[in-house]
Amino acid sequence: MKLLITTCLIALLSCSVMSGQKGNSTTIVTGAEQTQQYVPLLKGKRVAILANQTTIIGRQHLVDSLLKLQVNIVKIFGPEHGFRGNASNGAKVKDEQDAKTGLKLLSLYGAKRKPTKEDLADVDIVIFDIQDVGCRFYTYINVLRDVMEACAENGKPMLVLDRPNPNGYLVDGPILDMSLKSGIGQFPIPIAHGMTIGEFANMINGEGWLPNQLHCDVKVIALKNYRHEMSYTLPVPPSPNLNTQQSIMLYPSICLFEGTIVSQGRGTDSSFTILGSPALKGKYAFHFTPRSLPGKSETPLHMNETCYGLNLYQFDVTPLVRSGKINIQWMMELYKAYPEKERFFDRSQSKQINDIDKLAGTKMFRQQIIDGASENDIRASWEPGLTTYKTMRKKYLLYP
Repeated sequence: MKLLITTCLIALLSCSVMSGQKGNSTTIVTGAEQTQQYVPLLKGKRVAILANQTTIIGRQHLVDSLLKLQVNIVKIFGPEHGFRGNASNGAKVKDEQDAKTGLKLLSLYGAKRKPTKEDLADVDIVIFDIQDVGCRFYTYINVLRDVMEACAENGKPMLVLDRPNPNGYLVDGPILDMSLKSGIGQFPIPIAHGMTIGEFANMINGEGWLPNQLHCDVKVIALKNYRHEMSYTLPVPPSPNLNTQQSIMLYPSICLFEGTIVSQGRGTDSSFTILGSPALKGKYAFHFTPRSLPGKSETPLHMNETCYGLNLYQFDVTPLVRSGKINIQWMMELYKAYPEKERFFDRSQSKQINDIDKLAGTKMFRQQIIDGASENDIRASWEPGLTTYKTMRKKYLLYP
């Protein structure tokens, strides 16, 4: 009787998710939504889930859904921004207990970056289900690698519930020079890698990116009806400062400004859709003032100062998508307009500024902007690495 009830619940949950597909064969179905494919694999197992606020089925969190399906979840691992996605960028997250479910929450963005042997001792399988946005400097692919490493070290299988990459159409940027490896760049890939998290897991295994020749036992629950060039509006913001679809689409281009003295709008409700600095007063009419916003940006660059620059909130991203390229014209324009050029890439001015070399993945980009190099020349310097990566990437694609 218990098995029959569980089976019926799985069927009902799958039907409620798939109901939006009626008459539309192109509706994307996420891995998490395909409960009939993976809940039977969890029967009788102690389950840990790497999850955040994007880990949903319809309007319900995956954890809540699986508990209703009588899955034995023993603990939850949380990445940067925490399990509920309400921690500020870069803020350390502590272990705690989930108030709703009573489950133990173990942070992988605090005292440790991967589960320990003790953390996995009472676990039979780990589920990874987090929404990514397809960029090298977005840290969830680092978390993926770290958890794969822990699973491989401790003989635990991993189940990846795949989700679309909203920037899946985009494969562009310089390949990371591994001498610049850092928390915002761990892999020899371009700025925009053009892969889903499931495909990336297979790439990590296939390219031997786990240490000591480790190999993780990974099973991917693949998306249905998905192609890389398809548009996909995220139902939940993937992190506090990527709170609109516009910011997600512009992120591959605008995040480079974190290596400059120009604000990307942190400390406003329009982060990653606006650019500006107090020093650009008189050169641009558009202006904004960053404020302290707990849970998003507590001490943003140029806090309480009026910044002048570019408003990209309503910028038409359609030509950007059609081009298949990140936009580096904005960087070229604002450097040219900036009056104190020696300060533009100066990291000493604020703890909020990252190293532009580590963000770009190359030591050339900074100098190319300073020298006024043309876009064609900058892009030419990304070859042949970018073309080689595109060829390698094809081996791991699960979708057209």
